[in-house]
Amino acid sequence: MDAIVKNFPPRPETSQPDYMDKPVTDRPSQEEVEAAVRTLLRWTGDNPDREGLLDTPRRVAKAYREMFSGYDQCPADELGRTFEEVQGYDDMVLVRDIQFHSHCEHHMVPIIGKAHVAYLPDGKVVGLSKIARTVDIFAHRLQTQEAMTAQVAGVIQDVLMPRGVAVMIEAEHMCMAMRGIRKQGSTTLTTTFTGAFKEQPEEQARFIMMVRNGLTA
Repeated sequence: MDAIVKNFPPRPETSQPDYMDKPVTDRPSQEEVEAAVRTLLRWTGDNPDREGLLDTPRRVAKAYREMFSGYDQCPADELGRTFEEVQGYDDMVLVRDIQFHSHCEHHMVPIIGKAHVAYLPDGKVVGLSKIARTVDIFAHRLQTQEAMTAQVAGVIQDVLMPRGVAVMIEAEHMCMAMRGIRKQGSTTLTTTFTGAFKEQPEEQARFIMMVRNGLTA
């Protein structure tokens, strides 16, 4: 089966969603980042010059570059390689239990969870790993769970143009578990539906059943 790689024409600036491109960021220098980490270490009450913390600023900068690598990637590019030899298949494609970790944009502490993503093909499909990769790109940015759910669904709908997309995300937020109300183990569930999944309640129900029970409808 040969893949078809398509170049998507640029959209007018006023209509193009933010998720279709790599975000434009004005990054500080490595030295500025390390200086900021040293300031935070002092803010905690510790001594950044003690032996155990001497290399911490460099390590934190390296870790942040990895954890927030989604700012250097375009999810639309990941979905641009599609397959049209699908032998007439037009039923649901579901990728369940996509594990991810992200960071809350309010407190910059972890969000840990899993995503379930489905779409109804309209003449072409995309590699399954690309769905998981799309989730990872959005997860590796500062996020709210609500926004991430909508972004994953939106980019798949915009690029693949299927008959519908369904996204469900379940996650635990460390901003609730580690601080504030401190409720460990509580999870948040969000969903977004487009196309047939939004317009046809039976398709929503089938998606949720397949996610929860692992059934093939």
